[in-house]
Amino acid sequence: MNIRSIILSSTLLFSLPLFAQKSQDVIVMKNGDRFTCEIKGLSAGVLSVKLDYVDGTIAMQWSKVARLESDRLFLVQTESGAVYTGKISTTGASNDPPIKIEITEVAGKEVEVAQRKIIKLSQTSEGFWHRFDGAVNTGFLYSKGNESVQYNLSSQVAYTRERWSSQASFNSSFASNSGADITTRNQTNISTMRLLRWNNWFYAGSAGFLQSSVQEISLQTTLGGGIGRYLKNTNRASVSVLGGFGWQNIDYTQNVAGQGTENTAVAFVSSQVKVFKFKKTNLDLSASLIPAISDTGRVHFNTNAVYYVKIISDLSWNFSFYGSWDTRPPATFPKSDYGSSSGLSWTFGNR
Repeated sequence: MNIRSIILSSTLLFSLPLFAQKSQDVIVMKNGDRFTCEIKGLSAGVLSVKLDYVDGTIAMQWSKVARLESDRLFLVQTESGAVYTGKISTTGASNDPPIKIEITEVAGKEVEVAQRKIIKLSQTSEGFWHRFDGAVNTGFLYSKGNESVQYNLSSQVAYTRERWSSQASFNSSFASNSGADITTRNQTNISTMRLLRWNNWFYAGSAGFLQSSVQEISLQTTLGGGIGRYLKNTNRASVSVLGGFGWQNIDYTQNVAGQGTENTAVAFVSSQVKVFKFKKTNLDLSASLIPAISDTGRVHFNTNAVYYVKIISDLSWNFSFYGSWDTRPPATFPKSDYGSSSGLSWTFGNR
């Protein structure tokens, strides 16, 4: 697999369309407002719904919902890490009304979960392609003074089921200045996780691919697997850590004499942080620390961060940062490559 194949696959995956269903759900707010709508999903404390007479979706604050009824099947994720599939309805009136979930896997089985402990709802009655959610971010900068051009394109997509989920991210940057070489950087990360029997614990596998002209890397491949845990998982924030072991292959550019391919056994510790503020801002941050086992003393560090400020509907302004560091690269090679950009973002699905 080369970097062009990775970019093409990621671009096709991140451009999947979503389609609406008929409005048949009922939501009653704590101030008495009543809506007949289609519940699209819940994420980051925001309940997304579709109204027949409104173009697009509208966002409701989950804590302001008093009652709801729906005959759809939802994937319901709780703070404890438990995940259920079933129909949902409110069983009583209070500041924190219990939500009844009719479990589809076992006939007649029902569970009740406090509203504040439900952190995510996703429709599961739709087809395969409709279970995706994610974002596409763009940024562009031009300066006539030194004929400088810089762009950044990044995407994230996730697919969630009852006990497992997969996600992929892609980041591409290009910079050109008068009198200087063109620089490019492309990074793709793919991961799959499955919940364990213990609340908020999971095991996961990951694959990362990096190309950086600044660091003279033609393709860096990192494969790994390990055990992780959600340290915090609420409607305001999500924090998880993952640790394990893997393998790393680095293929340096051919125009650098005397350098070929490196293969290294590695350990890794990675984290993912998401912070939400209703209808206003989101922060997505991921970072990985990768010490080499078979090359003692050498450490790689990678990070990607995107800060979103909502403009309207699914459109946001974003500020993004990327970076990769190597404490002991081959002689004369740069130790780091990092940069930032700002632009517009479009989200799709339950995001």
